[in-house]
This record gives sequence, structure tokens and C-alpha cells, in this order.
Amino acid sequence: MGTVKLSPSILNADFAGLGETFRMFERHPSVGYIHFDVMDGDFVPNISFGAPVVKSLAGKTKLPFDVHLMVSDPIRYIEGYVTDNTEFIVAHAESTVHLDRTLRHIKSFGIKCGAALNPATPPEALDYVFDIVDQVLVMSVNPGFGGQGFITSSIEKLRELSGIREERGLGFKLAIDGGVDLSNINEVISAGADIVVVGSAITLAYDPDAELCAYDELLGGKSL
Repeated sequence: MGTVKLSPSILNADFAGLGETFRMFERHPSVGYIHFDVMDGDFVPNISFGAPVVKSLAGKTKLPFDVHLMVSDPIRYIEGYVTDNTEFIVAHAESTVHLDRTLRHIKSFGIKCGAALNPATPPEALDYVFDIVDQVLVMSVNPGFGGQGFITSSIEKLRELSGIREERGLGFKLAIDGGVDLSNINEVISAGADIVVVGSAITLAYDPDAELCAYDELLGGKSL
């Protein structure tokens, strides 16, 4: 496990000011990625931005993109999210009967692949793809909407996945998404998380820049 990094979600950000938001993220060493929650209104009961929006934002920041596909049959959409900024594309284990094919398709574009697990989905769902996956994303809320409360059982799932990673000598990043803020981030890091998705706790904070300074201090960095 390397340095823990934030992957702030822009789901609840001010879309008219994304350039300013990206520049704010870049000032904070705790931020390693920008998280895009892609929703189709089918796999989850909400709709967010599509591929044209993500493509239009590529090149507007030096930060890599962490693209989370909350969509049915994700293999249909993968190519649209391949940009020069895209580091990860993450598909849900529950969203396709062809998870191995989907993950390999992501990797065929030179992009790191990830598999996400809903709160009720056990780690065993990934038993036969652990050797190819680059990120495992634990959902600590039921996906579809920002601002939900943290599901505490996700801590045990993180610990279990961290144990699998160590036991099998694997190198995938362990991420968590949903309801994480300054009150519980230490607990998820202790459980093994390398990438922490934080959404409304930052973008809807009274002072998002000051909020990020607190994460910088907690994660051992110094704000620029």
C-alpha cells in the first residue's frame, strides 16, 4: 500500500465553475485524482454526465481521471471515457454478466481497470478477476445519489479485501466511495483504503478550500 490519496467526486460540484474547482484540487497534495460518477438512470436511479462532458474536461487539469461507471452493460460505454487524463475506468460487478470481458476491454485501451462492489455484494464476487483488476472500489453507500450516510459494514469489507490482497501478493488499489468525511477517513485508511472518494463533504462545504487543507494536514501534505 502506498500513499493514500483523495479522489474528490464532482457529482455535486458547481458545473459552471469546474475550471476553478479543478485549480483548487491541484493546490492540494492530498488530491490524487478527480472522480467522475457516471449514471445512466437504469443501473442507478439517477442520471449524471456522459462521455462528451468528460472528454471536454480532458486537458483542463493535470490530475488524472477516476471514472466510475454506474451503468448497465458498461462495455458499451468504455471507449467514450478514454481520454489522455483517464487513469482508471471502474465498472460494477453487478452491472454485467461478463465482468472479465469488460475489465479486459478497459485494459485494451491502455487504461487501468477497476471493479466496484455494492454494499450487499461480497468480495468473493471478484474471486476470478483479482489477478487482472487494478482497483477495487467498495461502495459505502447505495449508489445513485450524493450526500448519503456511511454504511459501517464497508469497513469490514475493506479489511477483508486488504487481507486478500496481502495473502495473494496482489497490487490492486483499494478504494472506498460514499459518506466519507473527516469524521471517518482515519478508520477507512486503517482498514486498507488507498484511494478515498470524498464528494459533498468537500464540494458542498462552506469553504471547500479550507476543508481540503484539513485533509492535506491529515494525510501529511502541505497545501500550495
